[in-house]
Amino acid sequence: MAKKPQDPSEIFQEIVDDYKKIFSNDLVSIILYGSSTGRDYRPGKSDINFMVVLSEEGIEQLDRAFDTVQKWQKSNVAIPLFLTEAYVETSMDVYPIEYLNFQGAYSLIYGKDILKDLSFNAEFVRLQCEREIKGKLLLLRKAFLETGGKGKALKRVISQSLPAFIAIFKALLYLEGKEVPSANREIVRNTCETFELDFKVYEKLLDVKEEKYSGKDSEIKDLFKQYLREIRRLARIVDAWGGKDE
Repeated sequence: MAKKPQDPSEIFQEIVDDYKKIFSNDLVSIILYGSSTGRDYRPGKSDINFMVVLSEEGIEQLDRAFDTVQKWQKSNVAIPLFLTEAYVETSMDVYPIEYLNFQGAYSLIYGKDILKDLSFNAEFVRLQCEREIKGKLLLLRKAFLETGGKGKALKRVISQSLPAFIAIFKALLYLEGKEVPSANREIVRNTCETFELDFKVYEKLLDVKEEKYSGKDSEIKDLFKQYLREIRRLARIVDAWGGKDE
């Protein structure tokens, strides 16, 4: 299949067949994750993301998948995450946000459900939130200067950076014991309400990402400065959590 599917489910069986043919009994599971599992999927534009779980022996034979990976890229299927169960088990302390996000939006396509029973250490989640927010704030400032204030470049930075913050927002809602919605706009709204952030700013950022915002260069520049200000505020909030349980 070379066409881009209207619904990811259209390609599930062929994906499974392809990887079973390559890895046989070394294929543990195939999992769909991310925006392609819900309402934020945009046919022809959204990447379709799969996690391919292999045995320890299978992960040593990734070169078998060269042709299959390239074949599916023509259908907007991103290069899958190839991992093992042992890798997941030993990564929960350093990548809890990623696994929280996987667990929050996924569909088991084949095999064993390795995500269902994952549990998370709240302090590991908080530490990664703080680290990610502060690190990404520095990268946003650098990218802002690299754009020279040009609207098109600023829009590109917003579109590329916003998904990472939405992933962090999901983790922050989890830490606060709040419901994590399935749609990005509701995730952002709930985060803004919980942490007293400016939803109007984030709403415009989402409009930029969804190609619904057509402001002038000066307006995009002002929006980006507000973006930086909001992330800076969030960094302070998460930083202050560090000693609240001590």
